[in-house]
Amino acid sequence: MADRMAWLTGWVLLALVMVPVALMVMALWQQSADVLSMGFLLEDPGRAGRSGGIAALLISTGWILALCLLVAVPVGLGCALYLSESLPADSRRAQWLGGVLDMLAAVPSIVYGLFGYQFFAITLGLGFSILSGALALSLMVLPLMIRSAEQAMRAVPMGYRQARDALALSRWGWVRRILLPCAAPGIAVGIILSAGRALAETAVLLFTAGYVLRRPDSLFDSGRTLSVHIYDLAMNVPGGMPRAAATAVVLVALLVVLNLLVRRVLRQPMTEALV
Repeated sequence: MADRMAWLTGWVLLALVMVPVALMVMALWQQSADVLSMGFLLEDPGRAGRSGGIAALLISTGWILALCLLVAVPVGLGCALYLSESLPADSRRAQWLGGVLDMLAAVPSIVYGLFGYQFFAITLGLGFSILSGALALSLMVLPLMIRSAEQAMRAVPMGYRQARDALALSRWGWVRRILLPCAAPGIAVGIILSAGRALAETAVLLFTAGYVLRRPDSLFDSGRTLSVHIYDLAMNVPGGMPRAAATAVVLVALLVVLNLLVRRVLRQPMTEALV
């Protein structure tokens, strides 16, 4: 009886989570059904987004996301390795650094946007550009990336570390062959959460990447992302809600595809890692 109640409770909780998501996707699909097409994906926007598609926005979004992860993932993994392998979890330094990272993760995105504008756009002279937006986003998602990877690495069983010491395995061999493969699912979660937050961000990019509709020719050109385009269509363009909904559908689809790709790349059985 207890098992049956637990099973039923699990399904009820799952439904409570999935039903709002399904309703959201259905509402977006209904509003965007007349707009979504291959032309919408392949054409550049026109008339402030009232016509055309989102091809230029997909390019800008892809560049910003790729650069953001290119900076955040290596730096985040390096910091997580230091925290998990060099500092005991109960040490004062580890607790202090963890608290700082948690506070940074809770800082409102508009603050990162203002800092990115002042430092990257003004001080470094990058202006409103793809590069400014990507660097500001990497700063914003870095605390989340570090904490997720750190917890995943600390979760590796202590027995593996004892076996490493007994076998006199090198530090690099331990990290490459055992630690990272075992922590890969948790690292994947950190990358997915970081990418999701970066893709959904608007405030940071309004102050750093700008919002022009044309295709960027280089990393130093301004560019509008999908999330900024959704905001602009919904708030500033009369009759822009159907195209905003269509853009939102594409953004959700990108998040799902990215989720599946990251999990597939980082999913590696321990038997293969130990070969």
